[in-house]
Amino acid sequence: MIDPKTGGILRRKGQRANAPIFQREGCYITGTLDLRGAELDYLLRFTNCRFENPPDVREAGLLGLMFNSCWLPGLRARNLHSKNDVRLINSTVRSERGSTDSAGTGTSTAVLDGGRGRRAAVNLTDAVVDGSVVLAGSVIEDAAGYALHADRIRINGALLAYRMTTTGEVWAPGLRTGGNVNLAEARLDNGRGVALNASGAVVGGLLVCESLPHSARSAPSRAFTARGSVFLSHAHVHGDVLLRGAWITINPESPVAVDSWSGAMSSGDPEIDPRPAIAADRLRVDGNIECGDGFVSNGTVRMVNAVVGGSLHLARGRIAVRRGEAPPYYDRALHLDGSDISGDIQAGGLIAEGQLRLGDLRVGGNVLATNVGLHHPGRDVLAAPRTQVSGNINLSDSVIAGTVQLQAVQVGDNVELAGTQLTQPAQRTFRSYSLDMRTARVGRDLVLSRSESANVLAEGGVNLDGAVVTRRVSIDGARLRSLPERHSRGDGRGPRAGGTALDASDLVAEELLMAPHEPPDGRVVLRRTGCGTLDDNSQLWQATRGVELEEFRYDALRNPIDLEDDAEVERRIRWLRDAMQGYRPGPYDQLANMLRTSGNEEHATTVSIRKEQYRYEALARGSRMLGPGVRLWSWMQRAMVGYGYRPMRALGWLLALLVAGSLWFGLGTDDCVNHPERFQVNGPRCVVNVDDTGLEWNPVLHTVDLLVPIVDFGNKGRWHMGGVDKWVATGFTASGWVLATTVAAGITRALRRQ
Repeated sequence: MIDPKTGGILRRKGQRANAPIFQREGCYITGTLDLRGAELDYLLRFTNCRFENPPDVREAGLLGLMFNSCWLPGLRARNLHSKNDVRLINSTVRSERGSTDSAGTGTSTAVLDGGRGRRAAVNLTDAVVDGSVVLAGSVIEDAAGYALHADRIRINGALLAYRMTTTGEVWAPGLRTGGNVNLAEARLDNGRGVALNASGAVVGGLLVCESLPHSARSAPSRAFTARGSVFLSHAHVHGDVLLRGAWITINPESPVAVDSWSGAMSSGDPEIDPRPAIAADRLRVDGNIECGDGFVSNGTVRMVNAVVGGSLHLARGRIAVRRGEAPPYYDRALHLDGSDISGDIQAGGLIAEGQLRLGDLRVGGNVLATNVGLHHPGRDVLAAPRTQVSGNINLSDSVIAGTVQLQAVQVGDNVELAGTQLTQPAQRTFRSYSLDMRTARVGRDLVLSRSESANVLAEGGVNLDGAVVTRRVSIDGARLRSLPERHSRGDGRGPRAGGTALDASDLVAEELLMAPHEPPDGRVVLRRTGCGTLDDNSQLWQATRGVELEEFRYDALRNPIDLEDDAEVERRIRWLRDAMQGYRPGPYDQLANMLRTSGNEEHATTVSIRKEQYRYEALARGSRMLGPGVRLWSWMQRAMVGYGYRPMRALGWLLALLVAGSLWFGLGTDDCVNHPERFQVNGPRCVVNVDDTGLEWNPVLHTVDLLVPIVDFGNKGRWHMGGVDKWVATGFTASGWVLATTVAAGITRALRRQ
């Protein structure tokens, strides 16, 4: 019985001295149950009771405490020590005036909203419970203060609060439990900011914030919901953190969750997330974190510098953060900077609105994010600079609005974006890309190819500058489109049209497959790119703004050119010329060297001849007045000796001229023989000097003497040449000099090549 005046316990007559349980059922208890500081070896059990005033068990030592289906205006249990469970099951605690301490003031505790003291409906601060704390099915309300204040509570067993409903903040920083913390299907409501604060908590088992297992349900299933932020900073969970199907929503107009962040916001610090749905900086989880299968949040999921012994599951979750309007925006959906995840990040089917920030992240397994929808148009949607992934990064068959930033990532296996649609990239001053993988290191393959359902689309282009891929880069069936360059053209007419569709400068790969679905809309940059094998198609070389090929190196083609396939060589020469939109010698030398190395010497020579032809054409265009002469000289070299690459042509020309000259001079006559009074006639011809009358006329030797420069065979200059013969002889002499010089140049070039 309870004394309504003092609240003390009146012993029932005839009660056994060793009875451990004191229980009441169906009672309305007036006055105050005041056991403050009492040491009672009793288990207090109340069933279907209603209390006029909050029970006071502060600093008490009890065998146990239970309220089952009761109504209380509050519970004061600060510094309580219970040898068994503390249970508040299916009960209602509704604080209208707030609980007070002995001085009559609100519970004074430094809190997140500025250190103001606030009251609590249930106060278990510094309590020690040797059993478990059970709050299952209870409704705890204090809209103006704390629903539950359990700072530094120590529980040797578990904290079981499944299906609990709270209005007001659940404050439990420094919580220690030996077993699970079970908040399955709980509903936490604190529109003022923080719904659950378990910063620095140590949970000996699982942290459960999901639906109850089917076998444990006594009512229709419902999701865990929290209206307000969930704080787990510095917490350590020895098992898993289970948030499958949870709904965590925040008021985007609510005050900043942490006082120090207000100053950081005013200074423009971009590293904070002022209104997070989950704030778990330096969280340590020995198992997995499950935030998928229907998980919904409208605030940032922040786990900066966290350590996860298992995997992070985000599959089929949805995170939608209101878009920021001014830098630094503060619209991250996921923030994992500096975290260490030993297992995988599994995010298949994730829908996210806002930025995913994964800078300096370390993942011991894979990042599996197929069929995701990431939406942050005009900004970086996925930023993972310097991230290290031991396995694969898979973003295949996804729809991504915004730029994917993977600069300097290190991936042990593959990076796959097969069939992914990359649109609406970040708008920057100079160049905008949909995928930025500058200086990335990939242990196996980089795949930007078609999937069974779609081709890759990169609306802002792809940047692979300085990337190193151990095996293969596959851009098969991709559609690469650049955005206009935003810097001024210098003529005051605004930005240039068409930027860079693919920048693969300094890319190194064993095999390069570049077979886009359509001509890239923009420039393709392959400066200093190197690969062992090149597999391409005509679409690559038809890029709308050309292809930059300075020092582009490849050892072989995936499909070698047959020794008799002259058409293929001509086609490749045409591709190079059209792609460069001007003369550059290096790409032709590379093609020729590749053909020569593969044993295709004849086709290599063809390429070299075309290179010289285009060189002289470029010189002619730049020479203006001397252009026709340059073109004539080019034609003569090409026709006679193939610019020195086909010196045997000179022999053919010499033989042809020898035959022609022999016939001309052998069959023709000189009119001088009809004027012996004027000329010295010697047989069918006339000699120049009287001393040469003993010479024998031989048209073949005479033609040889005309064609061969420098060397004199005794015929040139001794026989009189008049009329047309004089001009024919002069032509043969000039032709001889041209052939001799081109042959010498060809021999010199051949020796230099060897």
